[in-house]
Amino acid sequence: MTIVGVHGIGKYHYFEEAGRSPSGAAEVMRGKWNTYLHKGLGTGRSYSGEQYLAEIAYYAHHLRKGEPKPPKKMAPAEKMIFADWTKQLNGRFAAAAGESLTGIAHRMAEWLLGRLGEGAVRFAEDFCPEVATYLGGGDPRTKSRDAVADTIRRRKPTVVLAHSLGSVVTYEAFWAHKDLRTDLLITLGSPLGMRNVVFERLAPVPVSGRGARPPGVARWINVADKDDIAAIPPGLRPAFDGIERDISCNIDWLDFHTVRNYLGSGAVTDLVKTHLR
Repeated sequence: MTIVGVHGIGKYHYFEEAGRSPSGAAEVMRGKWNTYLHKGLGTGRSYSGEQYLAEIAYYAHHLRKGEPKPPKKMAPAEKMIFADWTKQLNGRFAAAAGESLTGIAHRMAEWLLGRLGEGAVRFAEDFCPEVATYLGGGDPRTKSRDAVADTIRRRKPTVVLAHSLGSVVTYEAFWAHKDLRTDLLITLGSPLGMRNVVFERLAPVPVSGRGARPPGVARWINVADKDDIAAIPPGLRPAFDGIERDISCNIDWLDFHTVRNYLGSGAVTDLVKTHLR
């Protein structure tokens, strides 16, 4: 039994720290994911090198060449992502007549800071540029998708754990590469259903307003924290056919999106226990 992880946003620094080595970055992350899963299992034993995951599919180096930019310095496409996303966080937002994208981004950054604190603003600095780059198409999207597909093809996992933007890359990888197979796909903190940001831009394009479980995925279960501002909406079944369950959890209202908290939660470990080596 084999488990593969697919990382989310904000992981470019592992590439730099590993001497610009994707495999080195993936191996460092695998070690961390193993410790997170071990804690979630609640064995009562300290982590001693248990190898729960075979590999982390690493793709962040395809999405940017340097460190993230703050919202005020976002490119127009990134500001559009930021504006559309935060409108869903706070439905009362409406652009004033003639207001620029920069003005909207500034107002919404202030709202995020006041409502959720600096952690949410830092999250936005990672989320918007990477999502905009990926959904912008071209080499970044194709290479990211192919990197994930290559890992799944080599490892032949029984379980794929896909976090954050990684759930979008994984969804598209399975659709683009029909030879890929897994028994169970678990999406964590997924923005797949986010309207006007992700959902309508997926490949393949949703038909009649609905996406679908990829043919190579036998089972799909979605897990989202109720306060995760990337998982909007938290439940994916209303927008995708073939999802077995939407599971809501409460990992941490301030640390609402980290894979550490998702893997450390009983909601995830209960699903993977039978698949652990």
